[in-house]
Amino acid sequence: MVSSTFSQVNLNDYKYVIVPNKFDFLKEKNQYQLNALAQFLFRKYGFNALMEGDGYPEDMVLNRCLTLKSDVIKDSGLFKTKLTVELKDCNDRVVYTSEIGESREKEYAKAYNEALREAFKSLETLNYEYQPKKTNVVAVQAVETKAEVSKEIATLKEEIASLKREKQAEVKETKVAVVPVKTVKSEESNVKESVSGGVLYAQVIENGFQLVDSTPKVIYRILKTGLENTFLVENKQAIVYKKGNLWVLEYYANSALKMEELNIKF
Repeated sequence: MVSSTFSQVNLNDYKYVIVPNKFDFLKEKNQYQLNALAQFLFRKYGFNALMEGDGYPEDMVLNRCLTLKSDVIKDSGLFKTKLTVELKDCNDRVVYTSEIGESREKEYAKAYNEALREAFKSLETLNYEYQPKKTNVVAVQAVETKAEVSKEIATLKEEIASLKREKQAEVKETKVAVVPVKTVKSEESNVKESVSGGVLYAQVIENGFQLVDSTPKVIYRILKTGLENTFLVENKQAIVYKKGNLWVLEYYANSALKMEELNIKF
């Protein structure tokens, strides 16, 4: 039997082994369950073996040189089935070749199974155990740090979204409800003038304005609403709004809608 093995230390530098879905000497994927058997045997001897196409760990995706690619090679023989296990690094360089596993069984399924198990016995003597290089440790730490940062960002985004929802809820609760005003079929010329024609001067107060005459005496205090140029009159069931170029005071008196023109200077 011929074997070609490299330093065991080299194998310990690798964290993963990929098992192909199909070996070249077979016609179908996982024929005779040989690929699944290879994955099982790698794991039996301490390797983290993954089937080709399965979900790969993030550190493996970021650093493909953490991984060995495995293959099973069939040697020609008249009366024996001969198989060897081969491992290649990320640069397609062979880093390990097992001893030849043999079988005299005539039935393919039994012969391949027995020969592969014999070939894998040489891996048992390696006492494989992953020992990360310093560069690999740095790569893994970078992946972990990236994951932690992503988690912190996601948490921060959720906190911001939660604060926005709370703020919107507060605004909704404190928003002044404006009762729709019944439309009165009248033009600007029909608005009743009842404020002795005097000018009211708007002075800024919290949440609105106070309207004072020339005395100065406070006539009305008007409060802002969610509508443009529309105000609630403090301590009075009335509103002040702009209609065209006029300011109108609108209220109900004895179930009748009243409208008065106001001459407001802002």
